[in-house]
Amino acid sequence: MPACSPHLLLMAVSIPIIMAMPEPTTTPVIPYPEMSDQRNIFPDGDNMTYPGDMDTSCQMLMNNFPLAEFLGLCMCKKCPSHPGPKGDRGDRGLPGRPGSPGRRGMPGFRGRPGFVGRQGIKGEKGDEGEKGDQGLPGLMGPKGAQGHKGAKGERGYEGRAGDRGPKGDDGVCPDACESSLGPPGPPGLPGPVGPRGLPGDTGPYGPPGMKGDMGDMGDPGVPGPVGEKGEPGPEGDCNCTDGVHGSPGQKGNKGEIGQKGEMGPPGAAGQLGGKGDMGEKGMVGVPGPCKPLIQSSFSARLKYSYPPPNNPVIFSDVLYNIHENYDPNTGIYIAPINGTYVFNYHLSAYERVLKVGLFSNFIPIVKTTEVRDFGVTSQSVVLHLYEGGRVWLQVKDTVTNGMFAGFESSSTFSGFLLYPDTCGMPLSGDTSRSAYDTYDPEQQYEWATESSGEGSD
Repeated sequence: MPACSPHLLLMAVSIPIIMAMPEPTTTPVIPYPEMSDQRNIFPDGDNMTYPGDMDTSCQMLMNNFPLAEFLGLCMCKKCPSHPGPKGDRGDRGLPGRPGSPGRRGMPGFRGRPGFVGRQGIKGEKGDEGEKGDQGLPGLMGPKGAQGHKGAKGERGYEGRAGDRGPKGDDGVCPDACESSLGPPGPPGLPGPVGPRGLPGDTGPYGPPGMKGDMGDMGDPGVPGPVGEKGEPGPEGDCNCTDGVHGSPGQKGNKGEIGQKGEMGPPGAAGQLGGKGDMGEKGMVGVPGPCKPLIQSSFSARLKYSYPPPNNPVIFSDVLYNIHENYDPNTGIYIAPINGTYVFNYHLSAYERVLKVGLFSNFIPIVKTTEVRDFGVTSQSVVLHLYEGGRVWLQVKDTVTNGMFAGFESSSTFSGFLLYPDTCGMPLSGDTSRSAYDTYDPEQQYEWATESSGEGSD
């Protein structure tokens, strides 16, 4: 290889700077060899060769690499080399091209579960699947409890009339051949209840009471104002002439009274006078109303049909019972105070005749008979009772106890205190009690033949 001149070295130094400006080529870059063994490819002194064929190596580099790279690696043998001073740090080169992607790394640890997303939109209905095979029959369940008793059925249709029986044997006439009276037939059903009687005449008024005490005298009134002065009367006629003073004339007639003047302003109130003497005792006034200190009312419904006789009918289904004066265990109402009471009942009858009475202290007050099937009877009565008086309903016997209670029909018994007596005494002022106000606990519950209003039954 020919020897290198200084001009060639200057060009070799400047060429890498010029060629660094354009885009890098696709020629692979060969790294510089490492200098760890302290060897230098530059000639040192007179020793200008390495062991081996240096010319052959340089020729090979010139054929395969550009001139700039060749000049940096292979120097001429004949050029003396002297290390120069260290140059300044060069500018930072342009960033190189990104390298090819590396190998796929190992999978990382499993991350935490994400948040639950919102519910998606409901999809369309899928195709109907095929019907599955019939499953095995299930085990038999336990036997259920017995159901409630059903309501009584409606009455059946009336059957047809029976066939006519055969003719009986001819009768034998006795020797006397006289007709004889046959045995009496069975008693017929009771007739309907007669119309209600007209109300009685109003009784006479009682004697007036004694005069009551006279009340205290009231305060004296304010005196009225003084009237205004009246107008003067007309001037009298004078038939006289001027002269010596004469004697006084006769007294004239009294003038007419003038019109009443307007009322003047009220004067100042006078001093309050002393209390007057007590007046005479007046007549006794009519008793005033008494504010009731107690209230009593009840209403109950029959629960079991056909109640037994010789006992009060028990209306055990209580609808209203203030102060518990009605006993649903015995069917008896007990009056809490002397006063006037109102009682009423509405009863349904079915399949049997119904004879019922309202009793007060073992005395029948009113009685009612209902012979119709599916009939309804009712009654209202006003009674005066003393405190502790008893009132109840009672049927006559087992043949006429057709009182009925069902899903579509009810029987009720009600009552209430209308108003109490004044000061706990009867309105008539008689403190003696009648037979209707006396309760004997030893007496038996029997269907009596006496009645206060409708006679015997």
